[in-house]
Amino acid sequence: MATYVIGFPRIGEQRELKKALESYWAGKSSKEDLQKTASELRIRHWVYQKNAGIDLISINDFSFYDNMLDMSVILNAIPENYKDIENCMDRYFAMARGDKTHKALEMTKWFNTNYHYIVPEINANMDFKVDITKIKEEYNEIKTLGITPKVNLIGPVTFVKLSKVDGDEYEVIEKLIPVYEELIKEIKALDSNLVIQFDEPYFVTNPTKKDLEILKKVYERIGKGNFVATYFEHSNEANEVLATTPIEGMFLDFVHGSENSIKTLIESGKKVGIGIVNGRNVWVNDIEKSVAFLKGLAEGYDKNNILVGSSCSLLHVPYTLKYETKMDEDIKSWISYALEKLDEIRVIDKLFRDEALSEYEKEVFEGNKEAIATRKTSSKIHDPVVQDRVSNLTEKDKHRSVPFEERIKLQHENLKYPILPTTTIGSFPQTPELRKLRRDYKNGVISEEEYKTKIKEMIKDCVEFQEQIGLDVLVHGEFERNDMVEYFGEQLSGVAFSQNGWVQSYGSRCVKPPLIYGDVSRPKDMTVEWITYAQSLTEKPMKGMLTGPVTMLNWSFVRDDQDKRVTAYQMAIAIRDEVEALEAAGIKVIQVDEAALREGYPLRNEKRKDYEDWAITSFRITTSSVKPETQIHTHMCYSEFSDIMDAIEDMDADVISIENARSDNSLLKIFKERGYKGEIGPGVYDIHSPRIPSKEEIVEQIKAILEVLPKEKVWINPDCGLKTRKWEEVRPSLKNMVDATIEVRKSL
Repeated sequence: MATYVIGFPRIGEQRELKKALESYWAGKSSKEDLQKTASELRIRHWVYQKNAGIDLISINDFSFYDNMLDMSVILNAIPENYKDIENCMDRYFAMARGDKTHKALEMTKWFNTNYHYIVPEINANMDFKVDITKIKEEYNEIKTLGITPKVNLIGPVTFVKLSKVDGDEYEVIEKLIPVYEELIKEIKALDSNLVIQFDEPYFVTNPTKKDLEILKKVYERIGKGNFVATYFEHSNEANEVLATTPIEGMFLDFVHGSENSIKTLIESGKKVGIGIVNGRNVWVNDIEKSVAFLKGLAEGYDKNNILVGSSCSLLHVPYTLKYETKMDEDIKSWISYALEKLDEIRVIDKLFRDEALSEYEKEVFEGNKEAIATRKTSSKIHDPVVQDRVSNLTEKDKHRSVPFEERIKLQHENLKYPILPTTTIGSFPQTPELRKLRRDYKNGVISEEEYKTKIKEMIKDCVEFQEQIGLDVLVHGEFERNDMVEYFGEQLSGVAFSQNGWVQSYGSRCVKPPLIYGDVSRPKDMTVEWITYAQSLTEKPMKGMLTGPVTMLNWSFVRDDQDKRVTAYQMAIAIRDEVEALEAAGIKVIQVDEAALREGYPLRNEKRKDYEDWAITSFRITTSSVKPETQIHTHMCYSEFSDIMDAIEDMDADVISIENARSDNSLLKIFKERGYKGEIGPGVYDIHSPRIPSKEEIVEQIKAILEVLPKEKVWINPDCGLKTRKWEEVRPSLKNMVDATIEVRKSL
């Protein structure tokens, strides 16, 4: 028992699970078809791991939707309102995605990754009981391959702490201890040699004294012979506590939690898994460096008590480089997807134990050394011009030339807005016809000229519609953009794209993050042609629409060979060049979206300040070189601001629009209580629903906003971009929004 992975991707190397799920949901295939695809995928994944020399291979890391949801089923933690659904699979998917009569459970980000989990709803009165149907099925499949697996389970503390709990969390955890004991008993009845991996990543997030007390209590009872896994950060407080329990050992993340200490664990006779191959990023592991690190760490200890594995589940990276046939060969040599990471784990483990490598393993090791060497010197990565621009940044580059209070007066004189100016967040509906148009252009079916003509027709229609209903600040609709990150990434140097680098975001939804592999620069204008065309159609201000540097990083695979701060500043300078080009072309309002600012926050409180420092500075580098009269907007789409208000204020944007409609204006109270100097556009209706809000409803919403914020500071806009909505929803909703605003203005 020497090598392991925390978990393996389940979507399939050609997204087979996605296709099977969507076919089943659409009623085009049967439950049996879906289960057959799932079984084939699981077997294929176990065989990959077995052939790659992984000793501890997981079952129950597979899921049709999400592992937290699976855990709810295993523990019978089913909310009352789903119990009327008799069919297990129908109930499962109703909890995940809703159906005609049931709302879906809430979904939120899994720690600071781009994966989303389904949030269980639990209370102390629930009739918890064990159902190992899924585990048994997977065990019976893997047994035929001659593999004794480890069984992955979400640990009780993390399960409860990440759920919506009605009542006392610690009481619920206590109530779950005997349920987990029964669960272990039933699993061990399948095979007494089965090892259980309890995932307890909650303990990387500054646990309290009470958290650590309950952790000890839990693993005194359920720990014997089993492993506890933490990931995404260090878990030193928990490591110390768990060393005193009868657990077999821990799997720790040494990529994102290099501060992890193993001393107490090893000295108390535990085994420790060193997660040294990055499960969250795609760059090759520096094998020589990893082996040296492991040997240093293990000095004076029995190597048999040290295991080698992935830092976290490989769910967060794509499958295999096999299908990347169009990628630049150099860039490809610097990348390692899930299957390639299995090879890295085995080679690192063998070198750490001074075992001889096979011919294939020697090839892997030699290729790795070469990749590490070329990454240090390649001109595709290193651009002295970009590096100089970052080195030459001064304080002046990080601040607007005039304070907000003076700028805003100039902007009002210049732009002549009415009170409560109306606008939208940026995107308009992306229709099937539009997607086909972009696809045809990409595949060479139509010429660039035909493509541009069609897009300009759409922009013209969109501008005319906005004028017609009376919006004050217009947008061009973003019809040329498939995605707010990909669109810019494709036009920047130092950023590459994969053909098949799909990663699960939630359920059947997969994303293909850009690869920021080198120094970033902007070779030419990215948006100016479209925005200036749109501005030529109207006398009203037209917003330039850009994605901010922090969001570009947080939704990409970012190079790991330099400090993230440096990459962020490079990105900021590249986008600043576009901001300046828009301003020079006569655009007076420019929006720089930082939709993903929040999700980049470190999990440990002590690391937040450093992140805020470079993230906010990056935004200011992007936006600070414009004239005082040019108005900078930003948009943030999430509804939890209380702990990051200082950072938002520090961004020094003139106008911020926020998601608010679903949070009952509770968000606004935060802005009122602490004060906020800028202007604010709280979303007046929720775009995530197809519902068309009435004029009267929006009037009430605006009045509620004006009870909290001064009218001089308020903008009126929807919650978010409109690209996922249909035109027949957008037209009446926006008209009602403008009409409601006009009515409220009359009463002021």
